[in-house]
Amino acid sequence: MQQKIVITGGPGTGKSTVIEELERRGFVCVHEISRQIILNAQQNGIDQLFLTDPLLFSKLLLEGRTQQYIDANKLTSEILFFDRGLPDIHSYMNYTNTSYPNVYIDSCKKYKYSKVFLMPPWKDIYTTDNERYESFDESLKIYKSIKKGYSQLGYDFIEVPFGSVKFRTDFILDITHIK
Repeated sequence: MQQKIVITGGPGTGKSTVIEELERRGFVCVHEISRQIILNAQQNGIDQLFLTDPLLFSKLLLEGRTQQYIDANKLTSEILFFDRGLPDIHSYMNYTNTSYPNVYIDSCKKYKYSKVFLMPPWKDIYTTDNERYESFDESLKIYKSIKKGYSQLGYDFIEVPFGSVKFRTDFILDITHIK
């Protein structure tokens, strides 16, 4: 049976860096798509789509992440790592107090993950950039919303301790009994 493992957390916590390390080690990884959605919106004159129209942004994420999940089912790899999962979408909308239709929760119940690793906010590595505009304090609040969102869907999660990329990647592989 295929294991679908999510690595999630607030912005700037090192998720993508760990995903890149897992990929470097030969694991199949499904990359975060929100940056591409943001860049596409910026090319169309919308500076921050998530702030301008959070429901449209979330709809595009839902479509993209659902397709990623479906496409992952076609892969022969027994272990897949996802840079964020479907529950991140409604967690972010809860963070911004955005109302959303049931399709977001329904999709989370339909497309389940085997294991969830949660990356906590880490001030020492936190930076902003063109697509990551949130302050560190906002990152803390988003982290709490993500933690709550996954918990409400019945997920147990494993918090990844601070440390080098190698340490954090080894921690994830040790917990999942993968070498």
